[in-house]
Amino acid sequence: MSKLIGDRTFYKKVLTVAVPIMVQNGISNFVSLLDNIMIGNVGTEQMSGVGIVNQLLFVLYLGMFGAMAGPGIYAAQFFGKGDHDGVCHAFRYKMYIGLAVLAIGLTILILNGEALLSLYLSDLADTEQSPELVLLYGREYLGVMLVGLLPFAIEEVYASTLRECGETRVPMIAGLVAVGVNLFLNYVFIFGNFGAPELGVRGAALATVISRVVQAGIVVVWTHRNTLRMQFAKGLYHSFRIPAKLAEKISVKGLPLMANEILWSTGMAVLNQSYSRRGLDAVAGLNIASTITNLFNVVFIAMGSAVAIMVGQLLGAGKTEEAKDTDTKLLAFSVASSAALGVILFVLAPLFPKLYVETTENVRSLAVGFLRVGAVCMPIFAFMHATYFTLRTGGKTFITFLFDSVFLWGVSVPVAYLISRRTQLPILRFYLFMQSLDLIKCAIGFVLVKKGIWVQNLVREDAEAPEAAIEEK
Repeated sequence: MSKLIGDRTFYKKVLTVAVPIMVQNGISNFVSLLDNIMIGNVGTEQMSGVGIVNQLLFVLYLGMFGAMAGPGIYAAQFFGKGDHDGVCHAFRYKMYIGLAVLAIGLTILILNGEALLSLYLSDLADTEQSPELVLLYGREYLGVMLVGLLPFAIEEVYASTLRECGETRVPMIAGLVAVGVNLFLNYVFIFGNFGAPELGVRGAALATVISRVVQAGIVVVWTHRNTLRMQFAKGLYHSFRIPAKLAEKISVKGLPLMANEILWSTGMAVLNQSYSRRGLDAVAGLNIASTITNLFNVVFIAMGSAVAIMVGQLLGAGKTEEAKDTDTKLLAFSVASSAALGVILFVLAPLFPKLYVETTENVRSLAVGFLRVGAVCMPIFAFMHATYFTLRTGGKTFITFLFDSVFLWGVSVPVAYLISRRTQLPILRFYLFMQSLDLIKCAIGFVLVKKGIWVQNLVREDAEAPEAAIEEK
């Protein structure tokens, strides 16, 4: 048990890293819950339209996260090594790749947004919701949300780099301010309060866009005003070059991560499209359940970030045994805390959907079922998430690609396709069966982490190779 449980000093350090991320994500998800309730209380079609758009945007968000994950591995290890020039080059790489993903995503959504939305409007939809209205509200919401993608990308570049350098407080504060702005403006724009026009779903999107501009502004201004602490920001834009060898190494490690996140999020969108074959009530119920479940998932999401930061810095400093010990304890803490939260969610599941007073009883009943499935599976998701970040932190990005998106597309997507189109399995049993497939990934992840194949100091290899020496800014 001593290998699984740390001392007080260990947990103090873990919480120092993880709590700000938990708070930021928790507040953000809480506001998303309030947003969802506000929109749901305007109408079920509005809620379904927004939920479908968010599924599509989720693909782009994870594409950006994945694009920045590769340079993020290097940024954490460079910081652990004390190489601020290396962090600077990783930052520049993030900016380039993030903007490239943004441009591709915008092009696809502008040209094909309506066609993608229509994929979720199955001809099996129930008669209580109008597919035409769902499509209309989805188009309105998407049109405004596209404007906020640029500040989102910029904020993610800065905030992720700050976290990799051990500064988790400032991104948390920026997130708290942003969600406060978002919540207030939702109240103003959705319902037309304080003399503002009643904009409905467009108002919700407008509030989100403004809050993202505020959030990006806070982290950018703070970073450039605190160059003594964030030394990578000194002369950050005096040059836009990245050493060719370093760029090549980051690309080799990073591109599989970007491909993984894009394929994984696309696969999840396809899974949800398969669930939508059971009717628009299933779409609405999943939208409610996922919004609430995300509020409880903040713990294991933050623990994944803690693995990336703490274990990554130890690997960069050459402390491999300490890195392995830390990772084991982080895995155990993530699973235990998620199991406790899962019990709470299972018990409270019937209460949350009652907040959606304007939706149907069938939607609320389905939401309760989805919530309880998520509660039971939460420890599974926690272990899977932590093992994924362990492998990624050590640079085993191709293995994570196989572990994550290849499994999803090779197993989960085909199974969901067959169940949705060749059987009449009720949606809740269908959903539970699909979530249980992740037990296979947990078994694979356990073996890979146990073998220690992820223990790798990437920046020491760079430092020992003369041709990869980092040039002066």
